Amino acid sequence: MPFPPTPAVQVVPAAFQLAAIAPDSIAPFSTKEAAQARLLALKARLSELQELLYAEHRRSLLLVFQAMDTGGKDGAIEKLLTGVNPAGVHVAAFKAPSTNELNHDFLWRIHPHAPGRGHIAVFNRSHYEDVLITRVHGLIDDTTCYQRYTDINAFERLLTHSGTRILKFFLHISKEEQAQRLRARLADPAKHWKFDPNDLKERKLWPAYQQAYEDALRHCSPPESPWFVVPADNKWARDLAIAEIVVAALEEMNPQPPGVSFDVAAQVVE
Repeated sequence: MPFPPTPAVQVVPAAFQLAAIAPDSIAPFSTKEAAQARLLALKARLSELQELLYAEHRRSLLLVFQAMDTGGKDGAIEKLLTGVNPAGVHVAAFKAPSTNELNHDFLWRIHPHAPGRGHIAVFNRSHYEDVLITRVHGLIDDTTCYQRYTDINAFERLLTHSGTRILKFFLHISKEEQAQRLRARLADPAKHWKFDPNDLKERKLWPAYQQAYEDALRHCSPPESPWFVVPADNKWARDLAIAEIVVAALEEMNPQPPGVSFDVAAQVVE
């Protein structure tokens, strides 16, 4: 896939270090105002490409979003998909697993939400939770975690072989930015519903989460289903980076509408 101009970094496992990527990076963008026209053009093209993908009904696209608390997954997904035909899009949010889900393998609850032909599926959190929060809280040991990396790679390879293009985004914010966003939620009564006191407990585990993310991204970023680390302190740069990557992938897929089985010229509408 031709790599578009964006502050996002595609994870190359052998050389990847999360700490080397600045969460506030905006290069090569300059200002929010300069980025808006480009984002509008990308969103218009995304709408066209999504319609063609839907009409083609042969392949699909899966977008995976992960982030620390307040990382901006909801906002990024909303910004990307506003204006896209909802008939061809499915968003799945994965919270703590239910008792029934825990009675099955960790991928059991994920597979039914994979996109069907012609569709775009979006995972707001995903199967990666089972090598992140579970590892940080000691619910699985390292042996199990590394086995799950293998299982995840096999699962994503299966989807790829079945015609699904996979793009994965880690929205990379700084600890300082997270603090500002948490304070903003507490300061605004209209945003109190977004605040969870447990976020403060998870915040104390920041170094462990950063290590868990680095390990997961390093072990699960093959060329056919890459991770992109998106600097996300600046929301406008985050949104533009994601749109650049998604549109570039769809352009490369080059979906085409199906042919028709009738003589178009012979059809007369009275």
